[in-house]
Amino acid sequence: MSMSTEGLYTQQPAEWTWQVPAHGAARFSWEYDDGRDRLLALYQKGKDKQWDAVRRIDWDLEVDPSDPLGTPDEAMTLYGTRHWDAMNARERGLLRQHYTSWQFSQFLHGEQGAMVCAARIVESVPDLDAKFYSATQTMDEARHAEIYGRFLHEKVGMLYPVDDNLQALLGDTLRDSRWDMPYLGMQVLIEGLALAAFGMIRDTTDKPLPKQILAYVMQDEARHVAFGRMALRDYYKQLSDAELREREEFVVEGCYLMRDRLRGTEVLANFGIPQAEAVELTEQSEFLHLFRKLLFSRIVPCVKDIGLWGPRLRQAYVDLGVFDLGDSDLDLLMTQDEEVAERLDAERFAAEEAARVAEVTDAVALGGDGA
Repeated sequence: MSMSTEGLYTQQPAEWTWQVPAHGAARFSWEYDDGRDRLLALYQKGKDKQWDAVRRIDWDLEVDPSDPLGTPDEAMTLYGTRHWDAMNARERGLLRQHYTSWQFSQFLHGEQGAMVCAARIVESVPDLDAKFYSATQTMDEARHAEIYGRFLHEKVGMLYPVDDNLQALLGDTLRDSRWDMPYLGMQVLIEGLALAAFGMIRDTTDKPLPKQILAYVMQDEARHVAFGRMALRDYYKQLSDAELREREEFVVEGCYLMRDRLRGTEVLANFGIPQAEAVELTEQSEFLHLFRKLLFSRIVPCVKDIGLWGPRLRQAYVDLGVFDLGDSDLDLLMTQDEEVAERLDAERFAAEEAARVAEVTDAVALGGDGA
């Protein structure tokens, strides 16, 4: 029997159903003839690459709730402080559980946001080819929310409410009546940020279940970012300077919001550390500085690629210390994401095949002995 989420939250959400008023028109297109070849190819890929989270992921793998990701001590915000020194092994394990829960809870809430935004794009985007693709993405995001929800319920055993900054960005994205804003807020900013966070954990964890989950989710996300880039690049070529500046303002505000979102001070509050000290300790963390730099590795080249690169935006990226990321090769990063998932599949199937062969060999040997 499934367990209610309510009992797993570290603190209860302010409201169990968050209602964001919808603005803007639902658009129908009566042009069914064809569409952009690149987008239709992506739609075909979206159909071909659907998968079932129940079957593809090995949910029987054990996860230790006190160390779900195999996080080294040095990567913990409190490491080297008097708080860490005062903790026993059980308390340090609880801290790891809380951090993983906080991080994956934000992934879960973000994926639900992505599902709602993808559905909004189906409704509001003018072109049928983009509607078709967004319909496949809505399914992808539902699968991701299913996966993160199951991981938190069954393996970690704890959830955190949605972070205020993530909720603010989701609200801004969904309240805007312009049809391109769910793309910009969700596909470029929130998904770009999530991808970098997923990738960092995927590449550093030595635990097989979270590695599988993140690799397979990232394989889908590579398509989503490609879609956002195509649709926005085409559209932004037609916009006036004033319209482009408005979108750049939105990106600048979103980037600062997300940088501040990453502190995870809610976790430290649950360990009795006052907010001001929690912020100070978090800001001093070398791990956080590296994480922040990586977080923008997907966003900056994407924003530049779609044609938003005005002075205010460039200056913001200089201030954030990520301006040089604008020259990163986004296509290469996406190709690597797909390859990691395919390699993981190949390794798993090879191991399963070897086990089957060994089983058959043993059975044959036993049969021979009995003869």
